[in-house]
Amino acid sequence: MKVITANFITCAVKSCRSSQISLPLHFRDAELENQEIDYSPQFIQNILPRLNWENLRTTAAELGFPSIPETKPEGDALNESVLKDLHRLLLETHVVEGKLVCEQCGHEYQIKDGIANFLLPSHLV
Repeated sequence: MKVITANFITCAVKSCRSSQISLPLHFRDAELENQEIDYSPQFIQNILPRLNWENLRTTAAELGFPSIPETKPEGDALNESVLKDLHRLLLETHVVEGKLVCEQCGHEYQIKDGIANFLLPSHLV
């Protein structure tokens, strides 16, 4: 599961769907793997406006990436170094094993072999 995915998913539990606290899901016990892919500064520049920056900073901190700027980089702040750091975090960092946890309800979604299981038990649907 690529880290970029976590910026766009929320808890599937019905009572959490309308809550701001259910986004982002938090990584726990994450086993990371680096998967090199071609560097694409244009993709990073295009996806940047769609990212929730605070959620990305939270995710980055939980995974041990301290180099994410406090504010969303724009203009001159969006230099080659920042683009490469974002590329490495968003596209090359792959969560192989671990959990995604909802802060609202505490439900844990298992990640195995890089795939998160979002199927809910019947009592949570």
